[in-house]
Amino acid sequence: MKNTTEWLGNWKELKGKLKQKYAMLTDDDVLLVEGKQEELLGRLQVKLGKTKEEVQKILTAL
Repeated sequence: MKNTTEWLGNWKELKGKLKQKYAMLTDDDVLLVEGKQEELLGRLQVKLGKTKEEVQKILTAL
């Protein structure tokens, strides 16, 4: 499984795929500010109703 650093390297591509797969996500939901990775994971957890591990798997699979 990719770690956070690896998927952050391709963030623009990943956020586009996330928004395609989960239409309820907004630009604000996937806004990534450097150093705010944990906050982003938390927001995705709440919005998608998934655990942190599930969100990380989703990001890895994209």
